[in-house]
Amino acid sequence: MALRRTQTKTEFSKLREQAGLTLPEVEELLKVDRRTVYRYERGETKPSRLARDILRQAAQERTTQDNAPPLFRFIDLFAGIGGLRMGFEPAGGRCVFTSEWDLKCQETYRLNYPDNHEIAGDIRPYADNPDLIPEHDVLLAGFPCQPFSIAGVSKKNALGRPHGFLCDTQGTLFFDTAQIIAHHRPAAFVLENVKNLERHDRGRTFATIKHSLEKELGYHVQHRVISSQPWVPQKRERIFIVGFREPTKFDFAALELPDPARGPKLRDILDTEVPDKYTLTPNLWKYLKEYKEKHNAAGNGFGFSRFGPDDVARTLSARYYKDGSEILIAQKGKRPRRLTPRECARLMGFDTKEREFRIPVSDMQAYKQFGNAVVVPVVRFLADALRPYLETAVARARSTKQQKEFILVTRPDRPEIAEAHG
Repeated sequence: MALRRTQTKTEFSKLREQAGLTLPEVEELLKVDRRTVYRYERGETKPSRLARDILRQAAQERTTQDNAPPLFRFIDLFAGIGGLRMGFEPAGGRCVFTSEWDLKCQETYRLNYPDNHEIAGDIRPYADNPDLIPEHDVLLAGFPCQPFSIAGVSKKNALGRPHGFLCDTQGTLFFDTAQIIAHHRPAAFVLENVKNLERHDRGRTFATIKHSLEKELGYHVQHRVISSQPWVPQKRERIFIVGFREPTKFDFAALELPDPARGPKLRDILDTEVPDKYTLTPNLWKYLKEYKEKHNAAGNGFGFSRFGPDDVARTLSARYYKDGSEILIAQKGKRPRRLTPRECARLMGFDTKEREFRIPVSDMQAYKQFGNAVVVPVVRFLADALRPYLETAVARARSTKQQKEFILVTRPDRPEIAEAHG
């Protein structure tokens, strides 16, 4: 897999990102014109000392952390636009390390989360040298799912390419995650992937994952497929894998989920007024209808899906930007339309009562980002359920570490005693 080019950032660009500001917002804050802001961003003109001080102050105010210590520290691997983070921060967590490969996802992530750490790109150098990653109590990872998804497998089969653990790109990234777990030994981890992971390669892929986590790393592992329908008007099923370093009483199978029949409907996330650009063009609508008619005649169900305000949608995918066919919204007297990126933010649970998720990228990139994301309320529900067990596990792990360090200081001649406590 070819490494992506890194972009050299100016001091102005770094301060702007730390402050969580878009270019138009900086223009308003500094009271300068758009062309000047772009010259600052590209490094063609150096901003005044006053402008730099204003940005530093904005960045400092945004990244100032609560003085109260967090319940647990976590790292956010394959972070995307931060859906796992959004679920675990309200449960008492503080993010101390972020890794995300995609530069556009990094842009969205930076704008939405106040951080005092840089976003790491390729995870592999960190897996090779895990000391580069700060100490943490919980590891979160939505490791890439394309090699395991139904669509990904079908595409690779059609092209004659390997998938799963034979894939020489994303399929191996689970093992990079495992290397980090093996080195840091966090008190717990939460992994997320597509539902099809359980069935991929007749179950052998998932058996390999469980063997690695349980037998090789020694964690107590449970998993469960959870649908998003109780929380958002979308039928999106994902597998969550939870592991604890020490035994706990957490019972994933017994966790009671809300009734999906009482979940929200599309009317709860749809806008009343939508720009015409989201309505399908006559040619695209004609093509989608003919495509569906052809497959219906062949006896299969391929084709577009159209929904009304009282419906629950299919799964939003990263390919939504192409034609929107999996979730088309019916319009009276008009051709159907795509969801807007803002409606996608609501459909995925990124917009909350407390704040509106910020979308700095193009519609195409936004569709990709939300289509690859986790549903935030599902993660929040899981994080709240795990919180008491995490609290106990983290306290136990920190106590064990203190005992080990004490023994190493007081009995340097007997390192095997310290190892017995670790």
